[in-house]
Amino acid sequence: MTKNVILVIGCTGQVGWELVRCAQPLGQVIAVGRGEQTEVDRSLDLSDPAAIRALVDELKPTVIINAAAYTAVDNAEKETDSADIINAQAVAVLAECAKAHNAVFVHYSTDYVFDGTASQPYLETDEVNPVSAYGRTKLAGEQAVAAAGGKYFIFRTAWVYGMRGKNFLRTMQRLANEYERLTVVADQKGTPTWSRMIAEATVQVVAQVISPLAQPDWENLSGVYHLTNAGETTWHGFAQAIIDQEEKSPEVAPITTADYPTPAARPAYSVLSNQKLADTFAVQLPDWHSALQLCLRSHDL
Repeated sequence: MTKNVILVIGCTGQVGWELVRCAQPLGQVIAVGRGEQTEVDRSLDLSDPAAIRALVDELKPTVIINAAAYTAVDNAEKETDSADIINAQAVAVLAECAKAHNAVFVHYSTDYVFDGTASQPYLETDEVNPVSAYGRTKLAGEQAVAAAGGKYFIFRTAWVYGMRGKNFLRTMQRLANEYERLTVVADQKGTPTWSRMIAEATVQVVAQVISPLAQPDWENLSGVYHLTNAGETTWHGFAQAIIDQEEKSPEVAPITTADYPTPAARPAYSVLSNQKLADTFAVQLPDWHSALQLCLRSHDL
């Protein structure tokens, strides 16, 4: 039997790093990125379409998982071209390559494609209306994948954190040791989502469709799925849950979005419904608070 080749793009990021480890049972995992050679099997410049095509043509992967993204939300307001190259243009090339090689293409998007005016969890079919350059470039990436067609999954996730890289969890842990009082926005609602659980859920879905016994109905399976932990909280609530686990526990004071202006607008409400993922693949992530506890305990092992 021919071994599946799983191409993980963006292997040094929070989700990509976890994917390289979680995807090992699926086949030969090839880690692609621009990081240190000790973590990267192959180097790739996503701003070079010819390099993308050459790599995919050479490796002929069964699955391409794109975990690379320009995620600096505020910087994207002034570096929109750079964000568009990574979040949209490179994604279009990857999606076209996947289609050409009949590979399954997995791409990650964001809750920031919504404007945050809803009052109940967003469905995949709800109207998109990004309020930031980052959100617009991520939406353009989604549209490029859909336009390419083929076998694809777009997983929208949110408030991603982990024990690697730059994220809210690690920032709060650092600040807890530096200050006696922290102020955190309390009028934006969403769902913190552990990077490892995104990777594990992705692998569960991919395993179902590349199984030798599988007969996927790609016309109906391909599309957008929401993929977050369950439940909802605010940034303040998330911060308090983190600080509660720290040896040093500064006060965590709530403030409003207006008290903390940023270059990029954020949706006030961006909770996503995961029902479609559960109904289609029987994949359901636990509550965000339980996931946070597991994340923190895993780091202590």
